[in-house]
Amino acid sequence: MLKTVFFWFPRILSILFTAFISIFAFDVFGSPQWFLALLIHLIPTSILISITVIAWKKEIVGGFLFLLGGFLTLILTHYEAFVLTIPAFVIGLLFMIVGHFFKAKK
Repeated sequence: MLKTVFFWFPRILSILFTAFISIFAFDVFGSPQWFLALLIHLIPTSILISITVIAWKKEIVGGFLFLLGGFLTLILTHYEAFVLTIPAFVIGLLFMIVGHFFKAKK
């Protein structure tokens, strides 16, 4: 039971985090070139989807990518997007914990 919870918890959190980030792309519908702006604003979502797919199979690599993405976001925004980087750090750590402790005992 606990193994199942730890297996699914980071995956569900990463899907929810990706959905939350994708909400920010919907503020472009008032602009004249809304479709191009929507595609540009969905780039972070597509990156998060790619990282989630990688983390689904290889938890440690995906966890490292979530940590790296959170760290790069923190540095590139000069610590202004700290609230958005906390979920990435938590998800990355959870994936690494699952990959290290639960997958190694097979």
